[in-house]
Formats: sequence, structure tokens, C-alpha cells
Amino acid sequence: MANRDTADNQLNDYKKSVKDVPAVTTGFGTPIGTRDASETVGPRGPILLQDVHLLDELSHFDRERIPERVVHAKGAGAFGYFEVTHDITKYTAAKVFSEIGKRTPIAVRFSTVGGESGSADTVRDPRGFAVKFYTDDGIWDLVGNNTPIFFIRDPILFPSFIHTQKRNPQTHLKDADMFWDFISLRPETTHQVCFLFSDRGIPDGYRHMNGYGSHTFKLVNSKGQPVYCKFHYKTDQKIKNMDVNKAAHLSGADPDYSIRDLYNSIAKGDFPTWTFYIQVMTYEQAKTHKYNPFDLTKIWSHKEFPLIPVGKLVLDRNPSNYFAEVEQIAFSPAHLVPGIEASPDKMLQGRLFSYSDTHRHRLGANYLQLPVNCPYRVSTKNYQRDGPSTFTDNQGGAPNYYPNSFGGPAECPRAKKLMEIPEPLTGDVLRISSGDTEDNFSQVTDFWTKVLNEDERKRLVSNIAGHLSNASAFIQERAVKNFSKVHADFGRQLTEQLKLNKSSKM
Repeated sequence: MANRDTADNQLNDYKKSVKDVPAVTTGFGTPIGTRDASETVGPRGPILLQDVHLLDELSHFDRERIPERVVHAKGAGAFGYFEVTHDITKYTAAKVFSEIGKRTPIAVRFSTVGGESGSADTVRDPRGFAVKFYTDDGIWDLVGNNTPIFFIRDPILFPSFIHTQKRNPQTHLKDADMFWDFISLRPETTHQVCFLFSDRGIPDGYRHMNGYGSHTFKLVNSKGQPVYCKFHYKTDQKIKNMDVNKAAHLSGADPDYSIRDLYNSIAKGDFPTWTFYIQVMTYEQAKTHKYNPFDLTKIWSHKEFPLIPVGKLVLDRNPSNYFAEVEQIAFSPAHLVPGIEASPDKMLQGRLFSYSDTHRHRLGANYLQLPVNCPYRVSTKNYQRDGPSTFTDNQGGAPNYYPNSFGGPAECPRAKKLMEIPEPLTGDVLRISSGDTEDNFSQVTDFWTKVLNEDERKRLVSNIAGHLSNASAFIQERAVKNFSKVHADFGRQLTEQLKLNKSSKM
């Protein structure tokens, strides 16, 4: 018993907290006398349809699983607060940033991306890092990853990209041809692929990785003046990554390693924190910048657009129940508040629809009424009514149409000022493939030459070659050609490593 941690002892701790054991009941509250037997005709006879206790138990069991998330199915959650430490009101009038010292409750969900709910925490995969702020103006969700970039820049490719991360529909197996075929045909993926196969592709738990809003957003101040921004949250526990051999071992020995690490850290009072920053770009700078500032496959230079400190994220409470507070938590980039808006970022525009749509599929039309999702610091007043799982007063006798003459909720002048800032746009309406119209390699060249040291480059090549070796030869050649455009030495080393891998299999 001495080596059991807090997570292992959860049930023992619960038992100590129970003073009087309660009577077991049905779902409708009726006490049950015998819990371990169905009602039958004699000891060997058939079960009776009148056994409502049995029917209650089985019918609920048949429905107790909800569809798992299409992506980010495996994850961990925790709760805490965000505290403002620096004044950024010249950039935004969002109440969450209104004054130094202000604290806002938050919920955070960390996750892997491609695997199913039962998959291992230590696989090579991007990590989700989503933050829900329960603000004075409603819910603000910052739904990001542990990378400042992403694989693609057009949302129409997102379903296909995710399909390549999942299972072959014929074999129901992960398929290297699917992955590398797509990657090599879409060179804009190169930047994120190099991050994924670098040391940071396997973080040592969720506490030792950074988070990023990734997209470009728009901030609006109290004067109605907008700027573009990016959000960053840097771990105060320091970046710590996992050796590939240790990660492979833990995938079998402790596939829930990251969930366990986060839970036990918070349980023993070692609360993880992140420092929150923004980058700011003016509209004039955006017009003349050498890169498209709304391209999700690119970063903004920290030299040109330095990190501006804002505050602290602190996680100090574990979920009281995983299903209620983590499996049912629902984040959406569309959950914005006055002072924070979307930008023309194409991937963000696609997510504004997709996330809320999938929550309505998984959890129902009233998913925002669930306690973990509801904007509990404000009173929701609108013209939406009814639907499954409505368990509030359904807004009582208030009118359900607008406009009306009977005291229904009215427009908010402050929101109009902050959320209806003109966005100048020009251009013809047409479909433009962005695959070859943008620079796909120069930032990756900087990553190879300026960010990675020699040992890190060798590990990157080894990691890519180890996975790429499983793809068809013609796909390997196409992928090597792309990496050679990053740097000739990158392509050369990768070619040599692929040859070594091939010879070792013979």
C-alpha cells in the first residue's frame, strides 16, 4: 500500500469521506431492497417484465456511452483560474483582462489528437490544450494545441487529413501510406510534421508542454480600435520531452501516464501553471507582412512581434467526476466575448462552425446548459427554447421571438461597439487552392538551421525515417523531395537513414 499514489487511492479516500452509507435507489429515486437479483418466477424461472428495477438498470446501461470525439478523444481535465498580471487594455476591452489582479475561473482539457479514447498517452501526436474561461461576459474558449502551427491552412482538407490519422476503412489498421501520401502531396504540412517528429512530438506529460491559440484572432479596445493577435501559454514547469524508447514502454506499461501525472500533481498540491502572452500585429503591418498573417502553417516572428506578458493560468482542482466534467466539457472557437473576435484565418473560420456542430451531435442541442459548459457567471437570455435535456426553467414566460413588445432581452450597446468592427475585405469570390500559392518551406528551413542543434536534427531524421520506412517507395521518394526543399542536408540524411532502415530489415 505504501507505493500507491493519490489516483490509486481514490476509492479508499472516498470511503473515508462517507459517514452514513446511503440506500441504493433506482434512477427515479425509489429505494431498492435487493440489488443483486432480478425478479423471476421461482429460482429457475424467467425474468418478469414487471421488474422495473432491472429495466431501469439495463436501459440506462445501454445508453451510458456518448459518441467519443472524432478527434481529441483521449484526454485529461482540470480546473483553476486565470489571473491578470499585466495591463493589456490598450489592445482589448474584454472583461477577462480588465484589471491587474482580476481572477477568472477556468477549465482546461489536454488531449492527444488521433487516437481513440483507450489509446496511449505517450504516442507521437500533437496535444490539444483547450482553455475555457468563465468570464463576466459569458464563455470564452481558447481551443488550441501544444504547437503554434498546424498541418493545413484550408478547412476543406481537414476531414481528409484526419482520416489519414485514423484507421484504413478496409483493414481497420493505421496506415503509413495514407499518412505520408497526404503529407507529401500537401507540402504546407512540412512545418508541423517537423515539429511533430522532433523531440517535442512526445511531451513528458501535459504539465511540461506549452499551449497556443495557434490561430490569428482580433482584439478590440474600448475605443473600438482593432489589432490582430496570437495567444501563447508557456509552461512554468519547463519543457520536458520523452525519449522514444521510454514512450514506447509506457504505451504498454502505463498508457494513462499523462492523465495520472496531472491528477496526482494537483492532488498533492503541486499546481501546474503557465504564463500567458499575446503577440500583436496592427492592420497596417498585416497588409505589408511578407507572410500571410492568417496562414495557420506559419508562425509570427518573436523578434518582429515580441511576446507581451498578460497573466497566469493555474490549475488547482481535479474534476469531481470525469464523465460529467471532462467527457462532457465542450469547447468551441466560436465561443468569443466582446473585445475578442475571429480573423479571416481560414482554418479558424471552418472551426467556428464545426466545433459547435459536433457538440450538438455528441451532447444534444442544449449542451451549453450542462454545468461544466454553462456561462454560470452570467444569466443566459435569448430566444432559443426547448430541445432534449432542457432542465432549466426554459426562460419562463419570456417571449421566444424578436423583436417583441413584451420585455424580451434587448441588444447590448457595448457588444455592438466591440463586436461589430468593420473588417475591410476585397476580392473576387472563387475557390483558390493554397497548396502552392504560399511559401511552404522557408520557416521550416529556419527551424532546421536555427532552432535545432545537431543532435536534435539527427533525432528528427531518425524519427521521420522510422515512420516513413513503412510507406510505399514512391511515397518515400516524394516525401524526401519535400524535406530536401527545406535543406539539402535534411534530404541527404533522410535518404541515408531510409537506406539503413531498409537494409536492417533484409
